[in-house]
Amino acid sequence: MENQNTTGGASSPMTYGEKAVGLTFNPAGDADVVKIKELYSQIIDICNNKRLNLDKDTEGEKARLFSVAITEAQTAQMWAVKAITFNI
Repeated sequence: MENQNTTGGASSPMTYGEKAVGLTFNPAGDADVVKIKELYSQIIDICNNKRLNLDKDTEGEKARLFSVAITEAQTAQMWAVKAITFNI
C-alpha cells in the first residue's frame, strides 16, 4: 500500500514524533487514525525534546526513561490504530 499524506502537504519537515508514528501512512484515510497519530506524535515530541535538552548531570537515567516513554507511546499508538482499523 502506498503512503498517503494526511496532514495537508509537506510544507515543513516532519517532527521526530510525526516520523515515529508514521503520521503520513493511513491508506484508508481514517480520520480517527489521523487524530490518534497526531496526539501520540505530540506526546513523543514532548518526551524527545525533554530528552534532548537534559542537563549533563542528569542525562543518563532520565534520558533512558524518556526513551522508554517514547517506545511505550509508539506501542500504544499502534495498538490504538489496530483497534480502530480492526475488521472481523
